[in-house]
Amino acid sequence: MRRYLDAEVAFVRERVRPGDRVLELGCGYGRVLAKFAPAARVVVGVDTSLASLASGRRELAAAANVRWLAMDALRLGFRPRAFDVVACIQNGISAFHVPWGELVAEALRVTKAGGRTLFSSYTAAFWPERLAWFEAQAAAALVGELDRERTRPGFIVCKDGFTGATASADEFLALAAAAGAAARVVEVNGSSLFCEMTPA
Repeated sequence: MRRYLDAEVAFVRERVRPGDRVLELGCGYGRVLAKFAPAARVVVGVDTSLASLASGRRELAAAANVRWLAMDALRLGFRPRAFDVVACIQNGISAFHVPWGELVAEALRVTKAGGRTLFSSYTAAFWPERLAWFEAQAAAALVGELDRERTRPGFIVCKDGFTGATASADEFLALAAAAGAAARVVEVNGSSLFCEMTPA
């Protein structure tokens, strides 16, 4: 799992230039923001968890180019075309539990023309590792017990109500097309499926 997470961060960071303004959707406590900050001019993280944002502010207090904002990813309080790169990684498209098309459209709205909007999910081949990861989290009481009857390849269901879906390449491309964006899908490290979208 660590290799999967590190590969995702590296993939996005390679697309960040020194003068870029970067937005991360669902930044949590800033584990990913910390990796992007040295590569960009400004990095903004948004999340709805005030506790996570406060923790991130404390941990990255020395990073002068990092901003933390409590914000709904479906109603971003930024002007159109405000960012060079918008990233929603680590299967964030599923983790938000909102209509995927609305999330993609809002992310593209705040991405500059010629900029990059990056969403990721899991590859089908990574299913055994993903399932094992959730089993370990359930054993540590970090998530609810897995519902074995309803969990199936690509879709996690826990007895506490948590669900985790997976976006396929075709679904990503359909979402981009519906939003009027050009897109390409890239497999990274055999574990991640990235959709890199460019607004019209």
